[in-house]
Amino acid sequence: MPPADQPREVFFEFTAIGGTVKVVAIDAATGTEVSVMGPSSAAQSDLERLALRKLKARLARDAKSNAKP
Repeated sequence: MPPADQPREVFFEFTAIGGTVKVVAIDAATGTEVSVMGPSSAAQSDLERLALRKLKARLARDAKSNAKP
């Protein structure tokens, strides 16, 4: 797994569901994935940014829980 200050490879998957879009962000190094939902009228970059922030929070939480003895 790359150090926290190194860029990570992240895959995004977009699925339209009616008037909403489900965005899945997947960390390539760990396979950790999170999903967010947003309106189909939202900009793709906004949805990616939201999913990426959620993924980073999840990775930080996982790292913190794994660091405890």
